[in-house]
Amino acid sequence: MTNLDAPLTLQKREIVRKHLATLRKDGLVPGVIHNHGQLSVLVMAPELELGKIYHEAGKHHPLNLKVGEQDFLALIKDVHIHPVKRRIDHVVFQAIRRDEKVEAEVPIHLEGEIPAEKVGLMVLHQLDHVNVEALPKDLPDELKADAGKLAELHDKITIADLIVPAGVTVLAEADHPIATVVETKALISEEELAAEAEAAAAQAAEAAEGEEAAEAEQPEGEVGKSKPSDDHEKEAINKETPKE
Repeated sequence: MTNLDAPLTLQKREIVRKHLATLRKDGLVPGVIHNHGQLSVLVMAPELELGKIYHEAGKHHPLNLKVGEQDFLALIKDVHIHPVKRRIDHVVFQAIRRDEKVEAEVPIHLEGEIPAEKVGLMVLHQLDHVNVEALPKDLPDELKADAGKLAELHDKITIADLIVPAGVTVLAEADHPIATVVETKALISEEELAAEAEAAAAQAAEAAEGEEAAEAEQPEGEVGKSKPSDDHEKEAINKETPKE
């Protein structure tokens, strides 16, 4: 486990723009500290160390940053991950004050076993993080809910079911779903196939009715027959008329 309360030393950075590729090749991640309307501080840190910090601190645990002679209390505000290499390409820190409330993104943890999964039902997870507001010292590492509430079809856990510590305000609607019990994928597929078959049958029936209506509009005795063209009639007459 990484000690998240220990100072994280960052180096000042002069390298910018197209030269950042060289910095990344050397195993360093470029970053920036936004500091309450003052000039931002350009920084860099070893990718391996920063990756461990981000994995544990996420966007909710305050970090003590040290850059030269400057000290900051900050949250990780944004992280850009390389889509192919899956490594951190850039990180943004937001400096915060100990005596001011801040917004942070806190992970949600469903605690305990989920009864619905034991009987073959599927749980749809709709939310795994939630934004909260609190003083830095009150920011939780996670918010928990009792997974035992997910027992039968259509059971759900919402924001209102979260266990929220004192001093923390959840910035989401109380009825926003976190997880819902739904039918298994196999059952869903069967229902979709049945719905598709029903729709296809309805389309075929409509097409048949359309053909019947079109035939009904034709004169009696002409159904299924096509009228010969005038040219063909003339040709037939000429063949039957003897030459003088």
